[in-house]
Amino acid sequence: MIRLVLVDDHRVVRRGLRSFLEAFPDIVVVGEASSGEELLAAIAGWQADVVLLDLLMPGGCDGVETTRRLQAVAPQTRVVMLTAYGDDARVIAALRAGATGYIRKDAEPEVLLAAVRAAAQGQTVLDPTIADSIWQDVSRADVDALTEREMDVLRLLAQGRSNPEIADSLVVSTETVKTHVGNIIAKLHQTHRTQAVVQALKQGLIALEEIEDF
Repeated sequence: MIRLVLVDDHRVVRRGLRSFLEAFPDIVVVGEASSGEELLAAIAGWQADVVLLDLLMPGGCDGVETTRRLQAVAPQTRVVMLTAYGDDARVIAALRAGATGYIRKDAEPEVLLAAVRAAAQGQTVLDPTIADSIWQDVSRADVDALTEREMDVLRLLAQGRSNPEIADSLVVSTETVKTHVGNIIAKLHQTHRTQAVVQALKQGLIALEEIEDF
């Protein structure tokens, strides 16, 4: 079951999204917010898997800043941006802030549904009407986006370690490792751990010797 939160300053938009998405048995809307501040204040209690977040909202916390703050307090929660605008700079800013998807408000309903489901699996989904124009920019890994601990996990992933093995090596819980792995996959804009390792090798984040030495 995907636990979903809807964030938009227009109640009628939230009502329409809820009506559409809750018609599917694998999705339940656990909360709604009209601003980024309201979302951040309530997110801990909602334990959401995915947040469907409007990019442009009134107040001092837009979608990009909300995503950035959300990643600090609920890194396991995936963010899909929903907006009427397809501006490349905003798309890139949203993805670099930690969003795992970006969908236009006039997208086909099945595109929105697929984005929510993909985000719940840690996959990155871009609306096909804007994906081609920005993919070259966002496919380049942002080295600063990976924390030191995420780099530790990435190196162990490259060595073929399982989540329990990584947890033992870093002396953390398996659940913490799962969160780090999900963040790595999202930040490298891939769909699963093997692709993330390949992308990291291509971008020089890790060296081939780090695999060969294992």
